[in-house]
Amino acid sequence: MTNQLHGRDEKPISSNPSIDELLGSVGFIERKGNVGVLLIHGLTGTPTEMKQFGKLIARKGFTVACPELAGHCATIEALSATKWHDWYISIEKAFDALKQECDHVFVAGLSMGALIALLLAAKRGNQVAGVILLSTTFFYDGWNVPKFKQTFLLPLVLYTPLKYFFHWEETSPYGIKDERTRALVHAILENRDNQAADKIGYFKTPATVILESVRMIDAAKKVLKNVIVPTLIVHATEDDMASIRNAHYTQANISSKTVETFFVDDTYHVLTLDKRKDDVAKRAAQFCKEQAHILTSNNKVSLAA
Repeated sequence: MTNQLHGRDEKPISSNPSIDELLGSVGFIERKGNVGVLLIHGLTGTPTEMKQFGKLIARKGFTVACPELAGHCATIEALSATKWHDWYISIEKAFDALKQECDHVFVAGLSMGALIALLLAAKRGNQVAGVILLSTTFFYDGWNVPKFKQTFLLPLVLYTPLKYFFHWEETSPYGIKDERTRALVHAILENRDNQAADKIGYFKTPATVILESVRMIDAAKKVLKNVIVPTLIVHATEDDMASIRNAHYTQANISSKTVETFFVDDTYHVLTLDKRKDDVAKRAAQFCKEQAHILTSNNKVSLAA
């Protein structure tokens, strides 16, 4: 995407960019080892929602990076100017850049970011060391999504000219069960903080953007069978936006021989910010450590043969 899309002045990106060039103003990287973990924030979210999660994983000896998705962390207009493929390309470029400095790279995505992780794994195969899927969203069917919206209103708006006039505004609990964290989010929204897009993302999502997410869902469904890498599926049993059905659907349709699940209670959709965030990060780091050890052992066997 062009620099104008982000709504701010940026240095031009080289033809073979480093991961640092691709992070954006809100993205981050922590270099702690030769195994990388690429984090993908959710639709309308920001790298901020992944930062504490990423720091916890980095402490276990991983290099952790989280770039901005195209069109995010700026304005609604910038987001509306993007398509789902632009979001995907943001991550594919970051993956290639992180591979330049890491022996192996895992990919971990939250919500719609999990779909991007699946799309990347389906396309790049064993180049991806493994995927960690947090709150995967194929179906908007959580307990806080009214049935009327799921079955009638959403299709009516998305597939008619109404999509150019409607937006959805996220309401409490904002995917967060922890009351203190939820209160912080609510305070930012109440104050109409001008920097809210950088801090917590957009809470008004144009229908045209939701339509792009639906198109990405369809694209991901078509290639699930091509996902063959080790996979960790993490989902909240009380997810308010995407029920645990999403986790079961993913597990049933990918072709990975190694599939692990971690179903978490006492938390909602945004696993990286909620009550069990430390447990989720610990489990993700454990998965990466185990799978990286297997890859390293296999490489040694191949060299010795």
